Order: sequence, then C-alpha cells, then structure tokens
Amino acid sequence: MPDVTLLNIGRTIAVPDGQTILSAALAEGINYPHGCKSGRCGSCKSRLSGGEVDLLDHSRFALTSDERDGGLILACRAVPIGLASVVWLKDEDEAASHAVREVQAVVVDAGLLTHDILRLRLKGAGPALDFAPGQYATLRLDGLPARDYSMANAPGAQELEFHVRRVPGGRTSGAIHEHLHVGDHVHVKGPRGSAHLRLGHTGPILAVAGGSGLAPILSILESAVAQGMRRPVRVYIGGRDERDLYGLERLTELAERHGDMTLTPVLSSPVAATLRRAGFVHAAVRADLADLDGWKCYTAGPPAMIDALTETALALGLQRDDLHADVFFTPEIKFDTGDIAAAG
Repeated sequence: MPDVTLLNIGRTIAVPDGQTILSAALAEGINYPHGCKSGRCGSCKSRLSGGEVDLLDHSRFALTSDERDGGLILACRAVPIGLASVVWLKDEDEAASHAVREVQAVVVDAGLLTHDILRLRLKGAGPALDFAPGQYATLRLDGLPARDYSMANAPGAQELEFHVRRVPGGRTSGAIHEHLHVGDHVHVKGPRGSAHLRLGHTGPILAVAGGSGLAPILSILESAVAQGMRRPVRVYIGGRDERDLYGLERLTELAERHGDMTLTPVLSSPVAATLRRAGFVHAAVRADLADLDGWKCYTAGPPAMIDALTETALALGLQRDDLHADVFFTPEIKFDTGDIAAAG
C-alpha cells in the first residue's frame, strides 16, 4: 500500500493497491480539486514531485503528451508505484470551500422526469448541506454501492434534488427507481467536485447538458439568475429522442427571467419527424458560435458528449481553464468514447 504525500496540505495518505491518488484522497475526506473522476476534465491536474505513477487511460484534452512529459498527472487516473508526492495545480480559493460532511436524509418526494430519469428530493434532519452550484454528493443506501449524483437545485434550499438515471443492470440506480419510497432514509456525503459556477467570471456562459447531466446545469443556471448575473447565456440540451428531454419549462422560465438566455434542445436520433434541432449538441454549438474566447463552459453528460464538446469548444477558442466538465458514467457500464451516438 503506497504512501503519497499531498504537498498542498502537508499530509501523507496510504493509497490501497490499484487505487488512484484521487480516490484515496477523497476516501480520507480531503477536498482534492476534481471534476469528472474519469480523466476527461483536467480539474485534478497535479505535478508529480517525487516517485512514479501508472497513468490509466485519459482524454488528450485533459492531459496532453507535453504535460505528461513535463511531469504533470491526473490524480483521478494516477496509480502510485511506491512512495510518491504530488502538488495539485488549482489554488484552493478557486474551488468551493464548503466542508465535506455526511448527513442522513429522508425521501420527501420521488417521481419520474423521463422514462429512465427519476427526480429524488431529500431533506436532512439538521442544517441543509452547503454546496456550490454544479457540485455533487455521494448517495448511499444500506447494502448497496455508493453512487455520485449532482444537486439539481440552487444552494440554500431545505431540500436537495437529484436526478437519477436508471442504468441497465445498475444495482443502486435500480433500487432507487424501484424500491426507494417517501419516508425512506439515504446517507448523503458531500459536497464535492470543482465543475461549479464561477461567480467572478464576467464573460458569456455556454451550458451544455446530456441526459441527467441537466441536474448540475440547472443548479448553475438557477443560481446565476438568482445572483443577477446578466452576461449572455447559451444553453444546449441533448437527447436521443423527444422522450429523453425534460426540464424545458423550468429552463424557459429561467430564460425569461434572465433576459439574454437562449435554449436549444438537440435530438441525435429522433424516431419521428421533429421540429427540434437534429444532430449532436457539439455540432450545434460549432454551427452557432464562432468564438468562445472569454466564455465559461459548464457541461455535464455522457463521456462521448463531453469528449466531442471539449474538442469543439477548444477549437472555437475556449481557454482550457474555462471548461468545467462533469462526466456522467457508472461502473456498471464501460463507455466507448468513440460512440458519439451516446452523446445525445
């Protein structure tokens, strides 16, 4: 079991064999800057100051070959070989500073949003969980694997809202859909993640969601409107077919309150004639927006969507540090990043 020293905080942790530095740090309750946890967003980019690591597969947009040659790693994909030391690159004041804590919550509402996405509302017995818009929490049901889900509501509410997509063969998501009822208890631990709203940013915002990735995007947009952020906002929502879209009324109401927010639903595989935009969300972004320099991009959804959007946004001039991505995946499914059809 290798020891890894986190030089930012002067702490040494034991990393179980085969685990990544990030997973071990999070298990110790350390607020290590991160986003997707799957090697696609680059939020956990760190400098390897000593020792060696095995780097698991990752996106070339999250960590380039030049960065690897220069001693940088992704903590979410770095498995240490013996003793090592690292420094994460993000300043602590760039990440949300809310303390990670665990609360027991009770289900106060559960209902379907689409054929495979459930809205789950939870209320804790004590103070509400503090978080930044776009962050996530880990939900745990007794006897089942813990799973991460993003908050879909703005901070400050007494209830937490989560959108849970039912994954084929998924034990936890299946139990939530089939067996979780009002009055049942759920363990909630958080908040985590660095793909959150940057209140200090003064440029335009691009928000792109696929499937239940709409949850953190809703939290970000509701908070931006409530905070009086008046910069232009362009929202793209991807789905395979009409039945995969949801939250459009909520988004339309936000757009009306904001005044300079547009909403573009995009269907990748509609089964019938449609008046919606057809194709992939990254293609719609490429067709509509000529220059993303100075923008912030918040995106959440399947890995293929995130990969395609990342390539598109960077080609349109988006600065790498202005991309904040949350990849929605589950251990029960092995995604093929080349399967752009999954990007709906």
